[in-house]
Amino acid sequence: MSASALGGAARAVCRQDPDLPLPGRGATRARWRALAAIAARDVCLVKVLEAHYDARAILVELGGALPAPDRLLAVWAAEPPDARLEFTQRADGTGTVSGRKAWCSGAALVDAALVTAHAGDARVLVCVDMRQPGVVPDGDDWHAVGMARVHSGSVRFDDAPAVRIGDAGAYLARPGFWHGGAGIAACWFGAATAIAETLRRHPGLEHQAHAAAHLGAIDTALHAAAALLRETADAIDAQPDAPHVEAVMRVRSLLERTATDVIDRVGRALGPGPLCADAAHAQRCADLATFIRQSHAERDWAAIGRAAGTRSVGWAL
Repeated sequence: MSASALGGAARAVCRQDPDLPLPGRGATRARWRALAAIAARDVCLVKVLEAHYDARAILVELGGALPAPDRLLAVWAAEPPDARLEFTQRADGTGTVSGRKAWCSGAALVDAALVTAHAGDARVLVCVDMRQPGVVPDGDDWHAVGMARVHSGSVRFDDAPAVRIGDAGAYLARPGFWHGGAGIAACWFGAATAIAETLRRHPGLEHQAHAAAHLGAIDTALHAAAALLRETADAIDAQPDAPHVEAVMRVRSLLERTATDVIDRVGRALGPGPLCADAAHAQRCADLATFIRQSHAERDWAAIGRAAGTRSVGWAL
């Protein structure tokens, strides 16, 4: 699927499935299964749609108005030190945003975005229409091979009208911030299963002991990852008012390692052939390798380790 067709494909999915079950409402497993299925189809497509469905969940949680289902949304919350957005607010909650926002995935595809900005000393979430004057995506700062179709460069805002969503600080304070982050792991799982299928369906596998061994290791890892995803989803549904920070970091960390292992093992088992002759497989590997870098890697491992060191019980069945 080309970059130009990606937006249309995403809108088609939205028309078919206007909303996914909200996280923490008793059907988090179903939400994550849907995301995994989209990821298995196309990693770039799920990158766009996961953000869209996350934005709709955020609007429900923070009391914002839901737009038409096929109006594509994004969520941009990265705040590196060299990119800052300022929100000048009026009494009614509307206002304007100015500055530069980095890591704006799908800026050329979406109709509106939920964007973090600064209002004095407070951090706020605002909704900005992308189809208006004063909003200019930078077309020259995205050179990715993986995720090439989802331009994720910066956007310049110049007194662009915006509407505040929720109270100051509410976006990060809500438990759903973490619940949504776990949904990313479900996307990684779905993409990893699609890559693994290239090996599982390889002809003559029963005669290639090393390839079979790699598939066995992949099968074991994916079963463990699926089990932890289900456990985490059930925990979120059982206690939706808790952020489940450690559980979310743990499942994201496991899926990042699992996805890395799947890409590596399929390559070791089959050699360069599929990466050179199977365009869909090669693109999926490149896309997923880029997507999982959204993981916080060792930073999350360190946080998990510090938390484990303070528990009264280490590990138990």
